[in-house]
Amino acid sequence: MTVGGDEGSPRLDRVLAGAIENLSRSRLKALILAGSVTVNGAAVRDPAYHVGRGDSITIDVPEATPAEPKGEDIALTIVFEDDDIIVIDKPKGLVVHPAAGHETGTLVNALIAHCGDSLSGIGGVKRPGIVHRLDKDTSGLMVVAKNDAAHASLSAQFADHGRTGEMRRGYLAFAWGVPGRQRGTVDAPIDRHPHAREKMAVREGGREAVTHWEIREVFSGRDGKPVASLLTCQLETGRTHQIRVHLAHIGHPLLGDSVYGPHFKTKATHLGTGAQAALAALGRQALHAYLLVLEHPRSGEILHWETGLPEDLLLLERTLKAAL
Repeated sequence: MTVGGDEGSPRLDRVLAGAIENLSRSRLKALILAGSVTVNGAAVRDPAYHVGRGDSITIDVPEATPAEPKGEDIALTIVFEDDDIIVIDKPKGLVVHPAAGHETGTLVNALIAHCGDSLSGIGGVKRPGIVHRLDKDTSGLMVVAKNDAAHASLSAQFADHGRTGEMRRGYLAFAWGVPGRQRGTVDAPIDRHPHAREKMAVREGGREAVTHWEIREVFSGRDGKPVASLLTCQLETGRTHQIRVHLAHIGHPLLGDSVYGPHFKTKATHLGTGAQAALAALGRQALHAYLLVLEHPRSGEILHWETGLPEDLLLLERTLKAAL
């Protein structure tokens, strides 16, 4: 490309970002630092290098290399797929990304095997672009990018969290007790727990976290008094364990959440026999990502998906209703 003088900032990385839509800024920066960008025939490794009008810029984008995680034949429930994105309905128990203790058997391993050559490379590596995660034991909708351009678009949408765009994420949450009003918002910063590093907590000075909730249904116990509720939650931020932490913070932790609601175990004695059995068999927090709305990275079309409760949560819902 030749610089025409109307690119705005003369920084090399910004000039390239404005001219090349299918590579993310982080990918362009990596290519510059690797010496893959030349200006007037000379390699430039400084992203802040100031280019001038009439300068000729050449960028060499190498073929994507195979991902380090290996593809594994793991069954997936695919809700939508095209050349840019794939949307899956994640089951409980499936870890999203390889990590210590979970090097294999993850969603990333499954997607590498399923997508194959349709992965054109995220940051130069043939891997799925994870832009948001669900906890291992949270089920529901997830979108994953298949190329750099889609990854950049989805990352921007999730960073915005629907403040200026159409992106929305909705969750169904079975919580202990019933909030005192029909709907509300938890605006409380979240950070690592000061003593239990595997947990998160509401802490002053933590990262901003905002969760909007609304009561969908109220369930009574054996004595006829309200004991639990089904809430719909929407996120305005995306912190680790956000819904679990925020609902526990307002005194309504999730059913089955052994991390943030252990002191509510005795509440189960107020449930009907069937609901007690369903909760004991659940083995996870009662949280499901049922709604996902976003703008397609290429076409700009607003896409909307919803998925119903999985069998274990359907059973919990039915048995809770049976006590009404």
